[in-house]
Amino acid sequence: MRNFHPLDQVQSDTETGILLYTSSVEAPFKPQVAMKREGNYIALSVSHGPIELAMRPRVDELKRVLGRISPVVGLQTTRQVGTSDAYIALGLNPEGTLLLRPTLVADATGHFCFNLIMSDAMRQSLFDWLGVVGEHE
Repeated sequence: MRNFHPLDQVQSDTETGILLYTSSVEAPFKPQVAMKREGNYIALSVSHGPIELAMRPRVDELKRVLGRISPVVGLQTTRQVGTSDAYIALGLNPEGTLLLRPTLVADATGHFCFNLIMSDAMRQSLFDWLGVVGEHE
């Protein structure tokens, strides 16, 4: 079963342009997500202790998907950004929490994935940083 770990703290470094999400939960290896704009891409680093998954999704695709995402009761993720080999599965709960599942697919036999969740306030900080405008706004 999936165990989602919360990302409930955010830091923005205006000098480097890096947005960093971390967790306040006491754990030996806290997950963190770091993002930085690089032209038409977002450099994304998802870490859990010494393990890192690095991705470069397109900014426009990520903004479009996040702007169109709607809460669906019962489904954990409803959208994906990336390719069939490496993607971020995204879902929105009715409470406004955003589910993030950065995934690296090995082949049909398995995958490597981080199961993360952002509170509504953290989701809104991401939307503001990216400049996401929802379809209904």
